[in-house]
Amino acid sequence: MTVFLGGGFAAKYLYGGGNFSVPLQWMLGLRRLKLDAIWLEHLPSEGNPADDRRKIDNFRRQLRVHGLGDRYCLLYHKNPASTHDLDAFECIGISKCELLDRLAGPNTILNLSYSIHPPLLLKFERRIFCDLDPSEIIYWMTQMELGQSSHHEFWTIGLNVNGSDCRLPKSSLNWKTFYPLVDTKLYQQKPRPRLPKFTTIGQWYWSGAVEVDGQFPDLSKKYAFEQYLDLPKRVPKARFELAMHMNADDPERERLRKRGWRVVDPHRLACTPEQYRGYLATALGEFTAIKGVDVSWKTGWVSDRAAAFLASGRPVVTEDSGAGKYLPDASGFYFIGNLDGAATAINDVLKNWRRRSCEARACAVELFDSVKNLQKILDL
Repeated sequence: MTVFLGGGFAAKYLYGGGNFSVPLQWMLGLRRLKLDAIWLEHLPSEGNPADDRRKIDNFRRQLRVHGLGDRYCLLYHKNPASTHDLDAFECIGISKCELLDRLAGPNTILNLSYSIHPPLLLKFERRIFCDLDPSEIIYWMTQMELGQSSHHEFWTIGLNVNGSDCRLPKSSLNWKTFYPLVDTKLYQQKPRPRLPKFTTIGQWYWSGAVEVDGQFPDLSKKYAFEQYLDLPKRVPKARFELAMHMNADDPERERLRKRGWRVVDPHRLACTPEQYRGYLATALGEFTAIKGVDVSWKTGWVSDRAAAFLASGRPVVTEDSGAGKYLPDASGFYFIGNLDGAATAINDVLKNWRRRSCEARACAVELFDSVKNLQKILDL
């Protein structure tokens, strides 16, 4: 059987090492399972051939670095206005003929966040929708067609989507849950860093939208972090850094600096998966705030980034989305909801780092390991 990994967000983001790392964990897990796995990445052109070529070259280079140079088919879409018909794509990597040969035999597609659409999608024998952002994707699935009519199975990292306290709009789909994947062979527990730094990586601004009680709340990190901006003052022994993408002249940089936060450029420090792994290891742990709807709706969401921190032996201090009851007591996670809770958690990490580091790594191996979650999804 060939297992295809359907992606559409890694190749187009030229400098996103963390972004690329998400599907990379899936592919490395599939290879550890010794499956005939092909990364099927959709790349729509943005009208600049030179820029397209840089993205294609970078995608191929990163796969070669991780031993996947012959394990991909990049579906280059020169005219994104056309449909997802195979005739509309240029196949880079395995040829279109090789792709059709595999489609003629037993096969499965793990379609990450509906990256591959019909009619191409319908050529796959077993079609599994894998959701990586439940508060937005599951919400919008209740409003419009997002692949629910063209998949056989539905899986989400929203660990609490079937919980009685989950406030996501009700869905008619049978959602099954899995833990965000991290390859625990690639990510190894690292020694304690020299500086007592806590960090996270992401976008400071976010344009996504969901409707809550007739309104569309702000889903940005900028909004989510507001109640925690005095954390450096509350825990002066720790250093707080944000690897957030924002313009060099953005006034937010100065506002954050005055509150004790250091802002660094993720495109410079974590633009490849290798650099991303190295950057995580420079911190004692992660501190982050998350989208308010995951908190208020209790989706049970935890990030792929958190799984990577855990596997590196880095505890994670994050907001409570309802995920805690699906984790062991000693998980490496601290689920918080206010500044006092955040300060208490950071102080505990500073005091008990060695033990918390081991707990984080053990939880990653036990629950988040890519092989274990893929075996569950594929029913192996």
